[in-house]
Amino acid sequence: MTAPVEELVGRMRALLDELEADGDPGRFFLGTYLRTTEAVDAAIDGGLFEDPAWVTAWDVDFAEFYLDALEAHRRDPASPPAPWRAAFGTDPRTRPEGHVLLGMNAHINFDLPQSLVRVIGPADLADPAVSESRRRDHERIDAVLAGRVAHEDVALQAAGSRRTVVDRVMAGANRTAARVLLRESRRKVWANTMALHEARLAGPEALARRVAQLEEVSAARVADLQRGGPVLLRLAVSGFGVELPEG
Repeated sequence: MTAPVEELVGRMRALLDELEADGDPGRFFLGTYLRTTEAVDAAIDGGLFEDPAWVTAWDVDFAEFYLDALEAHRRDPASPPAPWRAAFGTDPRTRPEGHVLLGMNAHINFDLPQSLVRVIGPADLADPAVSESRRRDHERIDAVLAGRVAHEDVALQAAGSRRTVVDRVMAGANRTAARVLLRESRRKVWANTMALHEARLAGPEALARRVAQLEEVSAARVADLQRGGPVLLRLAVSGFGVELPEG
């Protein structure tokens, strides 16, 4: 484990201890994220990625968006960006997997394009070979996340997520759906990253406008998932990801 990842994991563990001591339901997403970060680090060491140094830098940068939002929420719940205000404001009685799903949605849709455009400079995106390498490494994360689904299901049960007979019957289908939704969201994330990149080339004001649009559509997506009813059905119809408007 590199020094930046060690520091990141230490920050996560310290925050997780605080959330668990407070009985804060945010512990469900943070616990999942901590275990996933350790799995990504193992995949980096195992040679899964084309550019391990870049993936390490990106992994840390991406996580910091969420951790900064979480710390801001604990200081003042009105201060995080809108997608995180919505996710952190989820009814505490929501099942643990609901908190994880909503946290993932805010983080992937809102934070991930911003992180990618921050750690992939204009020169790299102008170089087709480097740009494609970054895109492929971005997609390889799906293999790590998909491999975590069954483990996280067990962890959430241990955390108190009660399983009904229907839940147990649907478990395999839900894991398959998770893999499909991850692939769908990654495609949209990359498209949104390219949109932010184009705005970056036009200047800071243009980029700020596009980030504001991304914040709006991402918050709306979290709010949609918070409505009652079959979440997986809504995801099957409209997908996990969001798309920035044209122009």
